[in-house]
Amino acid sequence: MTQRIALTQLDAQHNRQAQSAALARVSWPTNLTPANVSYQSQGHLLVIGQADACRHACDALTPHLHDDGLRSITLMVDAAGKSSTSLTELPDGVICQRADLTKQSLTISGYLGRFSVVLESADDSIDLAKASLTRPHFDLVLDLGDAPCLTLELPPPGYLAARPDTPAFAEALAALPEMVGEFDKPKYFHIDHDLCAHAGRGQPGCTRCLEACPADAIVSQQKRIEAWIEIDPFRCHGAGSCTAACPTGAIQYRLPQPQAQQDYVARLLAAYREADGQLPVVRFADRATLDEQAAPAGNLLDVPLEEVGAAGLDDWLAALAQGACEVRVLRPAVLPARMAAQIDDQLHQAQAILEALGHDPQRILLHDASAELASEPLPHLPALAVAPSPTGGKRERLNATLDWLAQHGEPTGERHALPANAPFGGLVVDTAACTLCMSCVAVCPTTALAGGESQPQLSFREADCVQCGLCDSACPENAIALAPGFMASEQRSERVICKQEAPFECISCGKPFATASTIASIKAKLADHPYFAGDAMARLEMCEDCRVKDVWHELARNPNAQLKV
Repeated sequence: MTQRIALTQLDAQHNRQAQSAALARVSWPTNLTPANVSYQSQGHLLVIGQADACRHACDALTPHLHDDGLRSITLMVDAAGKSSTSLTELPDGVICQRADLTKQSLTISGYLGRFSVVLESADDSIDLAKASLTRPHFDLVLDLGDAPCLTLELPPPGYLAARPDTPAFAEALAALPEMVGEFDKPKYFHIDHDLCAHAGRGQPGCTRCLEACPADAIVSQQKRIEAWIEIDPFRCHGAGSCTAACPTGAIQYRLPQPQAQQDYVARLLAAYREADGQLPVVRFADRATLDEQAAPAGNLLDVPLEEVGAAGLDDWLAALAQGACEVRVLRPAVLPARMAAQIDDQLHQAQAILEALGHDPQRILLHDASAELASEPLPHLPALAVAPSPTGGKRERLNATLDWLAQHGEPTGERHALPANAPFGGLVVDTAACTLCMSCVAVCPTTALAGGESQPQLSFREADCVQCGLCDSACPENAIALAPGFMASEQRSERVICKQEAPFECISCGKPFATASTIASIKAKLADHPYFAGDAMARLEMCEDCRVKDVWHELARNPNAQLKV
């Protein structure tokens, strides 16, 4: 690694003054009226576990029944376990149910205030809330089983899992009485389905957000041939990893909005430079992690995120293009595995892209928040030239940043491998098989693929391609293959013609309506179809209007043909 730049004590003091001036001048963007979702919990609790653990929880929570919040406690005791505890003479408001959980299973769905719990066996299924309380749902669930019923990294609000005689068990007992009433939380996200690359015209596409969500709050919904992404705002924890994973910007984190977040970083760096600050380093971290850090060195400019996963490679690279010498991402000590994997994946992509464009990949670094290196103030390289602030959607802003980094670097001119499922790459079109049917253009969620205006043509711009695979799935001739990887050359931003043909003209009226290859392909596939036998094959060379006219003329000439209609 290049030797780090040295600063005198006077320089460090000057940077601290510039840091203070920049932070005083630039405020973090906030939504004045963020959308909220509301939970209503009436305090009906289900406790799951062995008899000893259930009795322990029941004794600790009984004082909170009725006047102090909890309305009822239902014990779902595993009858297969051994017990030294009696579950007779239970207090009012406590109900005990037993089941052999080695032969029956519990299925839990929902969230705070609306948990559906079903006891299932090979022969029957029982809704526990209806059977125990004659209510449609429980409000809270305390799972004390050796293996929790829900194994999500971020379980839904209102579901607490803990082993008895652990700190988590004591914390859960203290938290449950406080989880009764009405609660609001922000709706962290916004979905623009027009930008989503998940599916199109019955074809499967991008699933990156589904794979990144640690709460399993994102599901793929389908009706007939249409499919779309749906996020449950009640199960969403606002981890933000889905927004970083989404290549098109269809899912946007709202605290703050993506454009406002990048504008904040640009304005913060500009204010720091205007105050004559030197060697700025931008740190992305969640607020809780920053609160635990010591006072930052003068040249460290912090971006206080709700969750560290809410920023991705587009935000990090934009900070470099706006004048940061380095970007550092502080990883909290405790982070769900999917979020950690998502951040690692974004880091590897960003570093590979920097290297492909001729920049030091160490300009973006991931630090554990607890590591001593996290407070190291000095970068090892000076800042790049400052780019104009990009505008547009997520992909447009990212492309503007990449073009700027290419102009001020030394691109290799080659395609570079990236981690699997990275949203960068090209296409290989088999021109001999392609009939210019435009099925690929119809499903492309971006402007990567386009048709011609004056003649049949297929063109492609790699900068817009997110490698969703919809075009490959939709192509009836299997003429398209994905070419993943980052192309570090001007070709990436240029629109290239993959195939073009002269239009095929209707043999009846002369109107151009298809291509010769399309007509040839259709004729080959329908050669044995009785409807196009004999002279009727010529209808495939007619436009849609002339084809209908020819059918009616045939019916008029041949009355017997009308009997077949």
